Amino acid sequence: MSKPGAYTRTDVVETALRILDEFGLADLSMRRLAGALDVQPSALYWHVPNKQTLLGLVSDQIIDRAAEVNREDFMVDGALDWKALTLAEAGAIRNALLAFRDGAEVVSSTLALGLGAGQALARIRAGIDLVCADENLARVAAKSILFLTLGQVWHEQQRMQADSLGVVAPAVEAKPEDAGAKLDGSDGFGIQLILDGLEKKLTLKHGSR
Repeated sequence: MSKPGAYTRTDVVETALRILDEFGLADLSMRRLAGALDVQPSALYWHVPNKQTLLGLVSDQIIDRAAEVNREDFMVDGALDWKALTLAEAGAIRNALLAFRDGAEVVSSTLALGLGAGQALARIRAGIDLVCADENLARVAAKSILFLTLGQVWHEQQRMQADSLGVVAPAVEAKPEDAGAKLDGSDGFGIQLILDGLEKKLTLKHGSR
């Protein structure tokens, strides 16, 4: 078998991503990962101290692969359309989650433990921070959008998995072609509601001064 030094942490994370995509989160075990790398399970701890840390690194990679959003595309008459920018960032994160089986579940679980994928929240806040100086308000709005995105994708991926097993009625099945859809359905509308609400609150706050 290979020695720990024969591969890097990057190799470990990339292999974990492949296992996740092929078998799902439930089967992403340290033993399976070690087998794929042709090492003893104990050798993995040279690079990752535990599975929770591994999942944090996997989550970071999923989010890091989200498409870059160009701010210049959202300039209108010399002003940045911060709501459109935020919606685009959420869409990029959505697509990144959908790119890997159980992607939303992995990212959601690691975020809950504070172990990874923090860049997702930072990307969503990028546009919000341009108009909202209230740290708490900006954080709450960004988290609401991120959690909505994660929840929608998690639900979609669970439905697709159930559909592949033949346990979902045809009338409500999740179709593969819908997975890559843009944020123009209920998820996009929900995010737009949050942004409109934030804009209204900021307008009232500024008007009361």
